[in-house]
Amino acid sequence: MRRAGRFSLFSLILLSAGHFSVDLYSGALGALQPLLVKRFGMSLAEAGLLGGLLVCSSSLMQPLYGYLSDRFHTRLFAALGPRIAGLFISSLGLAPSYGWLLLMVALGGAGIAAFHPQASVWATHGLEGKRGRAMAIFISAGTLGFACGPLCFSAVTGLFGLRGTIWAAIPGLLVCVLLIATLPEAGAHKPKTESGSDWRALRAVWKPLAILYSLVFIRSIVQVTYAQMIPLYLTLERGYSVGSASVTLSLFLAFGAFGGFVGGHLSDRFGGKPVIVVSMIASVPLLMLFFLTRGFVSAAGLLLGGLILLFTIPVNVVMAQDLVPSQAGTISALMMGFAWGSAGLVFIPLTGWMADVVSMHNALLALLVFPLIGFVLSLRLPK
Repeated sequence: MRRAGRFSLFSLILLSAGHFSVDLYSGALGALQPLLVKRFGMSLAEAGLLGGLLVCSSSLMQPLYGYLSDRFHTRLFAALGPRIAGLFISSLGLAPSYGWLLLMVALGGAGIAAFHPQASVWATHGLEGKRGRAMAIFISAGTLGFACGPLCFSAVTGLFGLRGTIWAAIPGLLVCVLLIATLPEAGAHKPKTESGSDWRALRAVWKPLAILYSLVFIRSIVQVTYAQMIPLYLTLERGYSVGSASVTLSLFLAFGAFGGFVGGHLSDRFGGKPVIVVSMIASVPLLMLFFLTRGFVSAAGLLLGGLILLFTIPVNVVMAQDLVPSQAGTISALMMGFAWGSAGLVFIPLTGWMADVVSMHNALLALLVFPLIGFVLSLRLPK
């Protein structure tokens, strides 16, 4: 049992490192957007379409990979994801046209999507009684990687120019080698899940599952859209430099990573429902401060609002996995990927279009109505 515990902890650390790496590339586009908009002369709607495509390919496809990982249990889904994501996202600076940008973003997103479902299940396997904390560590590692993405790619473009982004592929390649060399074969380490999809198990809990999915979708509207649009907003409407905007975005995402870690601990102590309710209602006034004030108060509102908003990331995943443990990979993909991707696919391009019409400030501020809706919906969650 002690060996099994050490083995599970090793897997958690290893997969958390992979999650950091793969989400490093997921967060890169926000920092590159201002440079790509300038180079290709894109409208805000076209920039939003690019961000929406990344979220779609990296998230909406996750249920497919979750189904395949539940069925085949091969480690290649988790092992090759960082390599594919790193190669294609880091090649954006070499794209000769907007069409090539779209293709590279779609392929890089596929690598991101392949990693998440299987890795999220394996990360908590064998850690019964501590799954909230384990999931918080795993997800916070990814959110921290997402936060470091803008800083990493801003530094690379500062040193080598936009065409030098290919050097940023190195971390993904290294992590891929590490995972292939050390990640155990599925036969030696796999959660007990059924092959394929057990639709009867899903139908039996469809009501709480639908509420959880809706709450993830609502949170993701704000989280994903802000992650893609804040650098453009700061550079175009507040006069920030590209570097300063990237730092602000990274801090927002880093506070969110810490928020996920805190939320996982709070859910183990107080239960998932109270954490979700508080997160939805308390994040709104803080995020409003960001838009309605300037200076230190504005920055503090953005960072603290992001921290509280992202309390719910590990909570939603663990609650959903507990509802249908036999389909943990599929459920994880639904909560981590499909909801995120659906929100990004619709609201990033829509927000870009609204920004062309009513200003980006008003478009982003209007999104804060959704956490208020989420607060009302969260009250209907079972204890």
